[in-house]
Amino acid sequence: MRNVSQKAYDRIDNDIYSTRSGSWWDPESDFYQMKVAFNPVRVGYARRILFDELKIDPRGKLALEVGSGGGYLSEEIAGMGFAVTGIDPSGNSLEAAAGHARATGLEIIYAAGTGEGIPFRDRSFDAVFCCDVLEHVHDLPKVISEISRVLKPGGVFVFDTLNRTWLSKLLAIKISQQWKRWAFMPPDLHVWEMFIKPRELRALLERHQLEWKEHRGIMPSASPFKTLRFLRKRAKGEWTYRDLSARVRMAESRCPAVMYMGHAVKKAG
Repeated sequence: MRNVSQKAYDRIDNDIYSTRSGSWWDPESDFYQMKVAFNPVRVGYARRILFDELKIDPRGKLALEVGSGGGYLSEEIAGMGFAVTGIDPSGNSLEAAAGHARATGLEIIYAAGTGEGIPFRDRSFDAVFCCDVLEHVHDLPKVISEISRVLKPGGVFVFDTLNRTWLSKLLAIKISQQWKRWAFMPPDLHVWEMFIKPRELRALLERHQLEWKEHRGIMPSASPFKTLRFLRKRAKGEWTYRDLSARVRMAESRCPAVMYMGHAVKKAG
C-alpha cells in the first residue's frame, strides 16, 4: 500500500485534537463517545487475546499506545496491569491525558511522538496498541515499520481502523460527519480515501515481520433503524451526547465492512 496522497491528507482535520483538547474528558462532548461507545469493545477484545488466548502476564511488561490522544485507551491498558507509555503529536492532548492520569493516581508516561517516528529504541515494548489512528496517518507503511521496530520478538500489536468500502463511506462519512440529519462527529474528522482495506493492512504487517492473526468487525450493537433514530434525536437536540453514548455502543462482529480490529505477533529473529 502506498502513502496517502497529499491531496487526501490535506483534507483531514488532525488539528482538532489540539484545538479541542479540553473536550477529551467532558462527558457531554462528541470526543467522549470514543471512551464510552468504542473503548469497551476494543478493550474487551484486547483482554481476550492477551490474557485468555496468549496467556500473557502483564506484570513487568511494557506497553506503548501510538496516538494516545486524551488517554482513554492508555488508562485502560494501565488497568490491565501493564506499565504504559503513550505518544501523540498533540501537546495539548498530552497535557489533558497526563492531567487526568495524575488526578486518578495512574502512573502513565506520556511523550511527544508520531507513528512515523516513534522515539524509543528497538525492541522496547512487549505490546503496542494503535486504535482509531492508522486511518489518520500520512505514511502508513512507515508507521507499521516503526511499530514492528519497537516491539520485542513475540510482542503483540493490537489495532483497529476503518475499512475502505461503500458501506464505510455511507456510515462513517455521510451519516456520521456530513448529513446534518444524523451527523454526530465533526466534519473532516475522517477522510474516506485514507481508510484501509484489511488485505492491505495484512500485507503491510507481513512485510514488516508482524505475523497477522485475525481481523474482527466492529458494528453498533443496536439495529440500523434504532441507531438512526437515536442519532436523529441527538441532532434535533432532544438528546445530549451523554444520552446518545448511553444507548449506542459498538460490539464485536463478523462483518469488517465498516470498522475492524485485530492483532499480530512480532516474529522472532
